[in-house]
Amino acid sequence: MKAQVLLTGATGYVGGRLLRQFEEDGRSVRCLARDTTRLPATDPAIEVVQGDVLDESSLDRAFIGVETAYYLVHSMAGKADFADADRRAADNFGRAAARAGVQRIVYLGGLTGGPGTLSAHLQSRADTGDVLRQSGVPVIEFRASVVVGAGSLSFEMIQALVERLPVMLCPRWVDTLTQPIAIDDVLAYLRAALDAPDGTAGIFEIGGPDVVSYGDMMREYGRQRGLRRWLIKVPVLTPHLSGLWLALVTPAQARVGRALVGGLKNATVVRSTTARDRFSVTPMPFRVALTRAIADGRSARQKDDTRTTEVAVPPQRAFAPIRRIGGTSGWYFANALWRLRGWADRCVGGVGMGHGRPHPDTCAVGDTIDGWTVEAYEPDRLLRLAANMKLPGRGWLEFEVTPLDEGRRSLIRQSATFDPRGVLGRVYWYGIAPFHNVIFGGMLAGITSRAAREGTS
Repeated sequence: MKAQVLLTGATGYVGGRLLRQFEEDGRSVRCLARDTTRLPATDPAIEVVQGDVLDESSLDRAFIGVETAYYLVHSMAGKADFADADRRAADNFGRAAARAGVQRIVYLGGLTGGPGTLSAHLQSRADTGDVLRQSGVPVIEFRASVVVGAGSLSFEMIQALVERLPVMLCPRWVDTLTQPIAIDDVLAYLRAALDAPDGTAGIFEIGGPDVVSYGDMMREYGRQRGLRRWLIKVPVLTPHLSGLWLALVTPAQARVGRALVGGLKNATVVRSTTARDRFSVTPMPFRVALTRAIADGRSARQKDDTRTTEVAVPPQRAFAPIRRIGGTSGWYFANALWRLRGWADRCVGGVGMGHGRPHPDTCAVGDTIDGWTVEAYEPDRLLRLAANMKLPGRGWLEFEVTPLDEGRRSLIRQSATFDPRGVLGRVYWYGIAPFHNVIFGGMLAGITSRAAREGTS
């Protein structure tokens, strides 16, 4: 039987992803949560218990039968005295683990880099590890710098800055060196700790193979997103002023963001190879990690216009006008406006909308249909088109047909999706939003009418 694992922070960014991987591994996991309703039990191997690391009396039940405990919580999003709360929480957790005979605590902290005055955030991360070790329970402490992944606060701050600001007045800390690591590699280290030999303990610095500056990360994000950005360094933006400026750009993460900015003066570069020597993890390059993070975060950036309708014909009949869209069949509504859109695209050097289609009645992946390319096609079920026209971002038009009433009727779902690039992309999307009801609503009505008409012919 696999060891019982206690996981804290399962509702957070790293903990939530680690929990999903444990579920895939078939691990027996107990999650500690203040609000158990945020972790609905969907897997019999996952147990959720109520408890709070700031209330030591609530922890004993959670530790029953536990061999390895993951400590993935912090208090940065709370009050200004988060460092004191973090010390008390770690002290409570360590004492409860020792009483229960826990064999190992696994903790994810922050990479502190070389000697120097640490920010309150980084000092608190280091102090938490020290307090956990004072319990006498062996601790595997991983120390990471910037975690690159969709949903990571560090990544989201870089994303928000580059996406929203064509010109950035940057403080000197943009030249501070760091060693970012992909979220997948962080999870690989955390999982490897579970199966580490008895007696494994200590501080393990983890990072990817590349040492880059914060400015380098912002420039690479812009390059991969096709955004031209100018970073102008000025000496007057102190970490405090930078935190206030960041709050204006990313207000949703203002408190935590200001705490993180204070640590940007400290270079956070791996100085020891112990982690790579001890654990079988080969971290991916920064560019690869960033590409994955951008792709994973696309759904959060995308703007959608989704409409559905039902038609009293079987799926193959409902899908017939969809597979013939474009070319001589037209777009089932406002064809003159589509031609105007194509003319405007050609005026700015685009491909326009006059390409027709290879075959009037069938589709295949890779086909060009007017100003679109077939990206996905499943007969009688799915057609996804990717826009070839010049846009400040990427656009898709998708149609999906689902059978109803044992195939006697059908549900047609039409989705227009746009992944905006920078400020101009957002302006473009919201600028054309008033026309969506007319264009896309008329298109779906035209498809439905054609399907119903052909279904009775």
